[in-house]
Amino acid sequence: MTEESKGFEEPDVPSEAAEAPESGTPDKAAEAGPAGSAGSADEAGPAAPGGDAVAQQLTAARAQLDQVRTALNERTADLQRLQAEYQNYRRRVERDRVAVKEIAIANLLTELLPVLDDIGRAREHGELVGGFKSVAESLETVAAKLGLQQFGKEGEAFDPLVHEALMHSYSPDVTQTTCVQILQPGYRIGERNLRPARVAVAEPQPGSPAKDEAEQDKKADDEETGGPDEG
Repeated sequence: MTEESKGFEEPDVPSEAAEAPESGTPDKAAEAGPAGSAGSADEAGPAAPGGDAVAQQLTAARAQLDQVRTALNERTADLQRLQAEYQNYRRRVERDRVAVKEIAIANLLTELLPVLDDIGRAREHGELVGGFKSVAESLETVAAKLGLQQFGKEGEAFDPLVHEALMHSYSPDVTQTTCVQILQPGYRIGERNLRPARVAVAEPQPGSPAKDEAEQDKKADDEETGGPDEG
C-alpha cells in the first residue's frame, strides 16, 4: 500500500453494529410506552367526586348550620330570661329597701310624737322660750325633713279615716258632723297615717235639719237632673 492510498483508507464497520441503534430505538420506546402511560395515569390521581356526593355534603352542612342556629336561639332566650329575672330582682330589692327605710323612719317619728305634743302645749301656754324654744324648733325641723306632716284643723268635716272623736256634742251652727276642737293633731308620713287627729265633734240638732243643708241638697239634685222641671 502506498502512502497516498493509506490516507484514504476507511475502517471496516460491521453491518450489524451499524444497524443496532436503529432497530433498538423503537423497541425501547415500545417497552417504555405502557410504563409511561401507567405513570401518567397514576400522577393524575383519583377521579373527582360526582354531583351526588357534593349534594350530600351540602345537605349535611345545612343541617349542621340549622342545629347551630337552633342552639343559638335557645341560649339567647335563656339569656333574655335571666336578664329579665335579674331586673325584676333589682326592682324588688329596691322596693323592699325603700319600704324598710320608710318603716324605720315611721317607727322613729312615732316615738317622737309625745315629745312634739309637749312642745305644742308649751307653745300654747307661752312656755316655749329661751334655749328650750331653739331645741324644740330644731326637733320640729328635723321631723319635717324626714317627711312628718301634721293635719287636723277646726271646722273641717269629720272623717273617721283620719279623725278620732273623743268628745261629742250637738250644735245648730253645723250642717254635718264637724271637728269643732283639735285635742291632739294628727301626723302622717307620705300616705301613711302615724296617728289620727283626736278631736271634739259636733253634729246638727236632731229633728231640725239646717236650712243650708236642705238648700245644698236641692241644688245638688238640680245639677244632677239638669235643672228644675219646667211646667
